[in-house]
Amino acid sequence: MPTIKLLSGGAVQGLVAQLHDSFLAETGCHIECVFDAVGTIEGGLSDGEPADLIALTDAQITQMEQDGLVVAGSARILGVVKTGIAVRKGDKAPDIGTIDDLEAALLAAEGIYIPDPALSTAGAHIMRVLRKLGIDEESLKTRLMVFPNSEAALAALAQGQGNGLLGCIQTTEIRFAPNVVVAGMLPGKLSLSTIHRGHQQRVQQPRAGRALHQQTDRRRGRPIAHSHRLRSLTDGLAEQALSV
Repeated sequence: MPTIKLLSGGAVQGLVAQLHDSFLAETGCHIECVFDAVGTIEGGLSDGEPADLIALTDAQITQMEQDGLVVAGSARILGVVKTGIAVRKGDKAPDIGTIDDLEAALLAAEGIYIPDPALSTAGAHIMRVLRKLGIDEESLKTRLMVFPNSEAALAALAQGQGNGLLGCIQTTEIRFAPNVVVAGMLPGKLSLSTIHRGHQQRVQQPRAGRALHQQTDRRRGRPIAHSHRLRSLTDGLAEQALSV
């Protein structure tokens, strides 16, 4: 069976999952997916890991273009992903509508679950947030739970024990993870919206590429509820995954 290999940060995992079965039925082409922290994916690509399509942050794709690691001119914007706060399904969501509210929720949480700050967008950002709020990382030493990627952090949050448990993760990942929900977005000046782009690394399966393009294009412009997914399904993923 022909296969398109996608290497991606977790932000677009839910989108790909929605498209996979219909794409396979239409084209007979399987999408082999590897999702991980964006820094881990970038490192693998730099070390020569092969892929047909990559989906990472705009800043990462720009640097990879400069480094000659991707096909020039093939990038497409997939959408904008916000970083938010997750809680276990069934837990009362804390009020995080203001910066003071967020600070209070973080200080009260018996566990804060994040992906590795050295490798992930959300993990790095929450560490900046803590510094801006003047929260001493040492004071959170026993409560700040760091995981290799967002999927692992959310799985641990879902099974965590304690009161007021929180995760700081990109909202597209929260929305598609089991037993957790989005409590809200980071407020005010602490908010983070990250542009994600898809990029072609090599050419293979052109017919499959066109088909995926058509599928995602049919969804283009449809609003995404509460911005918890990619704001729109542009032809980016389709054209890239499908032009391979």
